Amino acid sequence: MNIVETGLPGVLIIEPRVFGDARGFFLESWNQASFAAAGLSMDFVQDNHSRSARGVLRGLHYQLENPQGKLVRVTQGAVFDVAVDIRRSSPHFGKSVGVELSADNHRMLWIPPGFAHGFLVLSETADFLYKCTTLYHPPSDRGIRWNDPDIGIAWPDVGLAPLLSAKDAVAAQLAAAEIFA
Repeated sequence: MNIVETGLPGVLIIEPRVFGDARGFFLESWNQASFAAAGLSMDFVQDNHSRSARGVLRGLHYQLENPQGKLVRVTQGAVFDVAVDIRRSSPHFGKSVGVELSADNHRMLWIPPGFAHGFLVLSETADFLYKCTTLYHPPSDRGIRWNDPDIGIAWPDVGLAPLLSAKDAVAAQLAAAEIFA
């Protein structure tokens, strides 16, 4: 596998080795020994799968207590995936990085604890899978407004207004959000 650093230290693009021929392809999406050999020691306790339509924007989500690291990928369709550093003590506080993840490029993104995460669906539909390092804990669930001008994420134009959950539509701006020290 190939590991690509992003503009946010700790947030990594992971490009697995893909073996393809006329029958299709094969790749390892997770191999604990291979990841550990690359310096990435992760223990996952929960796998999630969501399907969303074009224009659905999920996020920016995080857990204040029991923060989650997430290894995310797309198995059908394409998304613009975003991580935002929300550790107040970080020199990269409030900065974001975005990358396209798709069934065609097979890329994965590692988002360590201490970052908010969200994605926008670029294709007609997308199946989004993520492995989490801690269990979902509803009382810890928090969100930051997807279009916070202090973060300034350059979301791609998909030809319609983002489709948001009720919770995401009223999420706090970064300046007012409960975040990490």
